[in-house]
Amino acid sequence: MAFDLLRLEGIDTTGWLYERRRAALERLYAESGLSGTWALCPATTDQSTVDDWLTNWTPVGIEGVVFKRLRSTYGPGARGWRKYKVRHTEDALVGAHTGPAAAPRTLLLGRYDAAGRLRYIGRTTTLPQAAGRTLAPLLTTAAARHPWTGWTFSAGWGTRETLLVTLVAPELVVEVGVVVARDRGGRWRQAAR
Repeated sequence: MAFDLLRLEGIDTTGWLYERRRAALERLYAESGLSGTWALCPATTDQSTVDDWLTNWTPVGIEGVVFKRLRSTYGPGARGWRKYKVRHTEDALVGAHTGPAAAPRTLLLGRYDAAGRLRYIGRTTTLPQAAGRTLAPLLTTAAARHPWTGWTFSAGWGTRETLLVTLVAPELVVEVGVVVARDRGGRWRQAAR
């Protein structure tokens, strides 16, 4: 997915305004006849088009839009792009938590699939201490046959570090705000809030 052009035929284009870089990228894409695995990220300055994208694309997993000022240059190492993510609320069961039982730090969440198995779908961001203390008495230590017994959970994307978790009885339903994007396994790509 191409969305910006930083070099063109050996020329550094980072000093060009974005609107000029985008026009050059579109010309390059059209003249080169790129297709197949190459895709030019759509762009617009029309708010109604953006609204349409957010309405029609998020149900199929596009999490939002990125945007940049047309009259800005590319600043290496600087965050010139902004992202608007579409969020909605979902219900999930608490299956485990990290941190102490008296004040959990994050919740690991799941849903039952069609076969009745509790599937992990994601975890929350770090909870405020007060929220963790409020939730603590609502969580019951898991019985010996918890659906996630023996599972390991990654501490984050791209790491082999595992989380130390405490399994709890999957009885408490929580409502969380999530970004619409999912991975191939149906799990949330980003932490719930």
